[in-house]
Amino acid sequence: MAEQINVFLDIPNIKVLGSEIEKGEYIITVESAIDGTKCKRCGSEIKEFHGHDDWIKLRHLPILGRKVYIRIRPKRYKCPYCEDNPTTTQRLDWYEAKSPNTKAYEKYLLLQVVNSTVEDVSIKQEIGYDAVEGIIDRYIDSEVNWKEIKKLKLLGLDEISLKKGHRDFVTIVTGRSANGELIILAVLQDRNKGTVKKFLESIPKRLKRTIHTVCSDMYDGFINAVKEALPTAMVVADRYHVAKAYRDCADELRKQETRRLKKVLSKEAQEEIKGAMWAFRKNRVDLKKEEIDLLDRLFSYSPTLELAYKFREELTAIFDQDLSKEQAKRKIKRWRKRVQAAGLICFDSFFTTLDNWLDEISNYFINRNNSGFVEGFNNKIKVIKRRCFGVFNITHLFQRIFIDLNGYDLFAQSIS
Repeated sequence: MAEQINVFLDIPNIKVLGSEIEKGEYIITVESAIDGTKCKRCGSEIKEFHGHDDWIKLRHLPILGRKVYIRIRPKRYKCPYCEDNPTTTQRLDWYEAKSPNTKAYEKYLLLQVVNSTVEDVSIKQEIGYDAVEGIIDRYIDSEVNWKEIKKLKLLGLDEISLKKGHRDFVTIVTGRSANGELIILAVLQDRNKGTVKKFLESIPKRLKRTIHTVCSDMYDGFINAVKEALPTAMVVADRYHVAKAYRDCADELRKQETRRLKKVLSKEAQEEIKGAMWAFRKNRVDLKKEEIDLLDRLFSYSPTLELAYKFREELTAIFDQDLSKEQAKRKIKRWRKRVQAAGLICFDSFFTTLDNWLDEISNYFINRNNSGFVEGFNNKIKVIKRRCFGVFNITHLFQRIFIDLNGYDLFAQSIS
């Protein structure tokens, strides 16, 4: 029976002495199967037995849905080499001194936190909230461990607001290694150029040399920080942020035209174009026949809006083409001239963007890098925020992102 229990526990170097059930919980008494330890003073191997410490009880992995506790009385040994012959308590590698849990159970808790909340894990496992937070702090670094990263290929910079409706932005710095692995590098307290530059400068020189591209939105604080801290890296204005900029221009015209049409069209005509917003926001190639018909009715009342839609689709098509950087620049400039010649003013704010960032925008066409992986991180962060009712501590946010990204790889195998 003891041997079977030992298999269930999967703890090395112990001997099971007995087991019992108390209030529906398994209490398993064990002793160390190792003789001797290292002297805490001189470090010598010592084997002169000198009794036991007090009993300790450690929470372990559940068995058949029941809580499991391991009872052990640590052995003590006397050192014959040191003056006064001090004693040292034997420490086994499956638990930490002063911890109320085995290491396997703590890793089990960390696995439960993946895609969940500390509150949920605390309630389900009947363990204190602060205890779970303490385990996270012991196992998960509060910042990136550069020693574990061999090479960085691509960096991404983006901002996210921790509170809905507020402008308390933090900066999310992410990376992609040479083998495509996605890495959370930092959650910075704000999006100020100085803050971002200081972090980029802190990247070890051996890794700086491996960074050839940084994808960013078109915030000058980010782009200028990169240019100063990583002068050899190519800055790419993220395609998705660029697309949002010119698509928002067209959508703003749609809002204006919708308000105008409500004043001049009959109720019957308004019903004919009801729901056109969703069709308008789609790319032409993604439209169903009924959506094409809906847009055609809308455009029959607003030729200007149809023109804006066509120009928007033309620019998207340019980004979809296999072009060199210089070819892309020429096409974008010709597109701009056609828009201006048509008398459209809705894209004027985007023209300012082109004036400021055309070189960074056209860098996309060199290797077609974008911040899609950054947006993936941001979506994960938004889920964490909703799940946790907000995470306003940037250290905790970094740890939670790290756990969600790496938790299964780090902890699933260790408890299987």
